[in-house]
Amino acid sequence: MRADRLIQALLLLQGRPQITAEQLAGELEISVPTARRDLEALAMAGVPIYPTRGRGGGWRLIGGARTDLTGLTEGEVTSVLIGLAQGGAGDPERIAAVRKLVRAMPAPFREGAERVAAATVHDVPWGQEEDARAAATVEHLQRAIARRRRVRLSYEGSRRGSVELVPLVVGSRGVRWYLLAAPPREDAPVADGGRMRTYRVDRIRELETLDAQGEPPEGFDTSAVWTAMVARVEDLRGTVRAVVSVRPWAMKALCDQFGAHAHALDSRADDGSPLVEVHAHRVDALAEQLAGWSSVSEVIGPVEVRAALHALGEQIVERYAADDD
Repeated sequence: MRADRLIQALLLLQGRPQITAEQLAGELEISVPTARRDLEALAMAGVPIYPTRGRGGGWRLIGGARTDLTGLTEGEVTSVLIGLAQGGAGDPERIAAVRKLVRAMPAPFREGAERVAAATVHDVPWGQEEDARAAATVEHLQRAIARRRRVRLSYEGSRRGSVELVPLVVGSRGVRWYLLAAPPREDAPVADGGRMRTYRVDRIRELETLDAQGEPPEGFDTSAVWTAMVARVEDLRGTVRAVVSVRPWAMKALCDQFGAHAHALDSRADDGSPLVEVHAHRVDALAEQLAGWSSVSEVIGPVEVRAALHALGEQIVERYAADDD
């Protein structure tokens, strides 16, 4: 644990002209005496740091903030951030690691690192595995965002051939990655926010980073744009809805399984069981998802979903009854 702290302290020293024991203690969430001992330990280990006394004093690297102590290049720094972002940005430990790394980056590297961290949204539910084939494409896009560069891509099913875009956000929903991007404006190297589109990363067939600059629109809010995109896609997918009566003890588990596709209703069934509304993009898909909950739930309506469940039940009986003959 102390070795980890010493490395963090060294990174912080590289990113700043100087740091006090009090500041280091605040960054690492340790006591001031511990921070002072860590700084002294770095000096005794041969790291070229020295203290300056009096008002405005602190600990400094000889020659100022330097980047050659770790030997990391800008590309290597970006790779570290990309790996953390793709590996599960929702994990509290990873969030803390990204935050500390970005703060500790030397100034020339920090801007690109901040863009990667801010422009990546990662949301993979438990029990699902990601498509490893998309990882290289996601990394390519993240590097373009870090460098503020446009990309040229060809997209599966498009008859337009390749298109030139400014990549703005890469994010995952479940096991699938998406790109939010827009063509550049004609009068400036800035994305045209009114022409922004969503692309599935696994449908990108060819991808090339261009030398041309590509900036996000002024005041671009990554979180708000991503949330709006998710809501729009969920509305398109969730066109079939059903009301389900659920046993109270199974209520949370069912809602967790359906996630954003379920919400509890204020009313209750005749037997007092809670009611949940669930939705999906097709009747058969909704019936298939609900079939596994038949022992603890009952679909109240609509009749189309009940009929689809009945048909599924008949198929199961027919298939497995044959094994008993």
